[in-house]
Amino acid sequence: QVQLVESGGGLVQAGGSLRLSCAASGRIGVENQMGWFRQAPGKEREFVSLVDWSGESKFYAASVEGRFAISRSPAKNTVYLEMNSVKPEDTAVYYCASTNSYRDYRVASEYPFWGQGIQVTVSS
Repeated sequence: QVQLVESGGGLVQAGGSLRLSCAASGRIGVENQMGWFRQAPGKEREFVSLVDWSGESKFYAASVEGRFAISRSPAKNTVYLEMNSVKPEDTAVYYCASTNSYRDYRVASEYPFWGQGIQVTVSS
């Protein structure tokens, strides 16, 4: 089992920055990969970003590429999502997710472990 706890959400103005953190505990091994999804009201949960165990292999959704940056702490138990140049359409509940393997990292059902979610609101 892996437990995930998000922090760092809140209200930010368009064009500003915000950093989300996800603290992981439990059985975290070298196969562990951690990512972020988001869900806006009335919409499906969508993939945002993923980082592997080493912190070197990273993936981003096209909608956040170049604006968001994912990273992993040296201890491997915390993942960060640096959100820059945020837009009102980035408003959503952001979820941290973890998996040891996937066929398609963009699919939410590939992740067995989830955090409780944290609200990010971008004002225009």
